[in-house]
Amino acid sequence: MGYTALYRKFRPITFSELVGQEHITRTLRNQIISDRVGHAYLFNGGRGTGKTSSAKILARAINCLNPKDGEPCNECEICRGAINGSLTDIVEMDAASNNSVEDIRSIREEVNFLPTKAKYRVYIIDEVHMLSPGAFNALLKTLEEPPEHVKFILATTEPQKLPATILSRCQRFDFKRISNEDIIKRLEIVCEESNIEITEGALNIIAVLSEGAMRDSLSILERCVQDGENKIDEDKIKDLVGIPKITFVHNIVNSIIEYDIDEALNSMNEILDQGKDLNNFLWEIIKYVKDVLIYKSSEKAELYSKEEVENIKALSSKVTKERLVNLIYELSKLENDMKWSTQKTIMFQAGIIKLCSKEVGTGGNVEERLEKIENYLRSGKVAVAPVPNTTNTYNVQRTATPGPKAVNKPSEVVSAPSLKSNTTNAKKYSSDVAKSWPKIVNDLKQNGKIVLYTNLVNTKAEQINDMTVGIRFPKGMTAFGKTVLEKQENIREISNLVSIACGKEIQIKYLSEAQDQVITHNPEDDIQKLANESDIPFNIIE
Repeated sequence: MGYTALYRKFRPITFSELVGQEHITRTLRNQIISDRVGHAYLFNGGRGTGKTSSAKILARAINCLNPKDGEPCNECEICRGAINGSLTDIVEMDAASNNSVEDIRSIREEVNFLPTKAKYRVYIIDEVHMLSPGAFNALLKTLEEPPEHVKFILATTEPQKLPATILSRCQRFDFKRISNEDIIKRLEIVCEESNIEITEGALNIIAVLSEGAMRDSLSILERCVQDGENKIDEDKIKDLVGIPKITFVHNIVNSIIEYDIDEALNSMNEILDQGKDLNNFLWEIIKYVKDVLIYKSSEKAELYSKEEVENIKALSSKVTKERLVNLIYELSKLENDMKWSTQKTIMFQAGIIKLCSKEVGTGGNVEERLEKIENYLRSGKVAVAPVPNTTNTYNVQRTATPGPKAVNKPSEVVSAPSLKSNTTNAKKYSSDVAKSWPKIVNDLKQNGKIVLYTNLVNTKAEQINDMTVGIRFPKGMTAFGKTVLEKQENIREISNLVSIACGKEIQIKYLSEAQDQVITHNPEDDIQKLANESDIPFNIIE
């Protein structure tokens, strides 16, 4: 007989052997005992949590000749045939590779025939979310009113992809992520029966790495004994699954937290000399920072030795939660940038050095202030008062709280006109989008989109094709401008106005004549520029 993988060898064959899903097995057993089994079930949950195993156990239990307390006996003719695959009345179908209308039509034809040996013909459809829309439609009627001798058990990891018409026809059971404690208990049984010596720390590492999936934990355990030695400790697991030495990761994170560029450079050079994969290493840095944040919040650090926990504790005392969150965000951006770069080493080095600078993150504060200014301008909480001996000069005062008492009114106050959006009011633009563009940009200003307007001044529009209009930036796009213009709400705002001008739905595309040019400037200067162009200098009063 050929070799059998551990997860197949130790697959549960009764409900009592299922790990961590007692809330489901209890209900299913009660239904079997009271003979109130439904015609269609939906088992939902993450990978390796017992969905397919439960479906097979349920299929045997409702057909078993000698059931015991809702459990299959696994000894009768029906149970043995189901276990060895010779029973044709229990049909297992993988929807990932059998997802067409024809596959479902074959089921519709088969359900009209009585079972050959068993009491029920049971269809187990795994990864059911992979069925095509046509296949779902073909399944609907049969799933709603199947013959009395037919049962359906659907399994999926993504129930949100199933049509509501399918969901409403099934009894849904949600499988939980298995706890580390339950995984460790099951692994201890497997190791005892397989004569595997394993340390308590190694069991804990496997449980954490499996992320709540029993099948994954058994797969990791199996990899650790492939060398022929049935002794497993922490170091062996870390070497096999590719966890880098925590010293490298710790040194880099410590350098970032202490703003130590020299030490960061030394650590990076050591990593590069050893030929480490930078993408994987960066991912380990992100996870380590996440673990420091978790420790700072809950004083929990799984997967680490006592010495490593002490290092994490020392790091957490040097840094705030806010900075740790910001580091995770910045490191994730760096990881994404490296995916599309041909110079990964340079990107990695520059990114780490940037994080060692105390100035990282200040740009976000400026953008936040500008957004607050724009919101106040649009909200109508702005009082405009004439200044003596000055023409067209106004003071803009931001009120701390809404209401008339929050505004210090001068002797004569003229309320600013309401800034209301008119993107849905079709205007008579020119059919030539290039000619309409200046008016479109001006309308953004009228709609209160001040920051958006200032970033589109002096740009040009041109028709690329029937469905796309390009917006060209002759002087290139600033870093701040790129952040503003790529926001989805701003893209929709511009697209709506361009679509009105063109008389049909249009997509926009940003075109820069200086792709490599990044202009550094203070974004608050854009507000002053707008004021100067409008001959209305604003004084922002904090």
